[in-house]
Amino acid sequence: MNDLSDTAVGRPQESSVDVHICHPVPKTVVYVLVPLFAFSLALSLFILVAVRNAVFFVAFLLLSSLVLAFLVWNARNFRSNRGVLFFLSTVPDSDLRTAKDGQLVKITGFASCGSLSVESSYEKVSRCIYTSTKLYEYRGIISKLAKISSRTFGWTLAFQESFATDFFILDKKSGITAAVKAGQSTKIIPLITETTLVHTTRRTAAVSPYLKNWLGERNLHLENGLIRLEEGYIKEGCSLTVMGVLTRNNGVAVIVQPPEPFSMGCLWRKFLLPFDIDALILRVTDRGGPEIVPCSSLGQDAANERPRN
Repeated sequence: MNDLSDTAVGRPQESSVDVHICHPVPKTVVYVLVPLFAFSLALSLFILVAVRNAVFFVAFLLLSSLVLAFLVWNARNFRSNRGVLFFLSTVPDSDLRTAKDGQLVKITGFASCGSLSVESSYEKVSRCIYTSTKLYEYRGIISKLAKISSRTFGWTLAFQESFATDFFILDKKSGITAAVKAGQSTKIIPLITETTLVHTTRRTAAVSPYLKNWLGERNLHLENGLIRLEEGYIKEGCSLTVMGVLTRNNGVAVIVQPPEPFSMGCLWRKFLLPFDIDALILRVTDRGGPEIVPCSSLGQDAANERPRN
């Protein structure tokens, strides 16, 4: 079993995803752009004051706005894993019958548990291959709910439990069943969305006995009562897309984490810079469209048995 917990504790909500990606904007680029920006600003102001010509200054503002918007767009897609989703949608499904050992492959099929399975932490949904439970806290000046003190304002990830295990996937294209090594310290990029199970406000700060017991088992204590609990999982039977490196063991197809980072290349249609990925990609798919769909709906009956507040 692969314990992925606490990989993002203490980070703001928008950057609390489990990413194993090299930053799309290298630090050297930033070190070059900042002095260039300062020099261009000084030059444009000098021309504006000395020559009384605002053309260069206006052009500088427009160009700087475009560059800043481009960098912000890439940073937001990097933090939310949206760039990985765009990249995954551009890669065609591989054929396991002709794929070679060591080749980067993408296959889509139905997942099934191996000898081990995991259970979701809060809803207690069994027969899962991946689970993620995240507890967010709305922080003021200082918060003590998380394992580390923080002075961050807004919703911040205070606690996380994430687990994954090895599983099998029946490839729709070739009909071959492949083993996926998602356990044993494998790096994973899970493209799923969590369902909000608990969301307290100042008017509805009371929590259920079940939630109090769940918090007590993890030695978590409410400070201001403003929390949000989200949970997502990949359950056996889900339609799943997997991207990793193909290896063969005694004739059995096995998909593992890439041994070295691979580049997704430039996605110019999405205005995304290239960045490297060094993890196994898991994406829950839906026949109705290409969007990320939470697999939690398959376990809704089990979820209804748990209190929501």
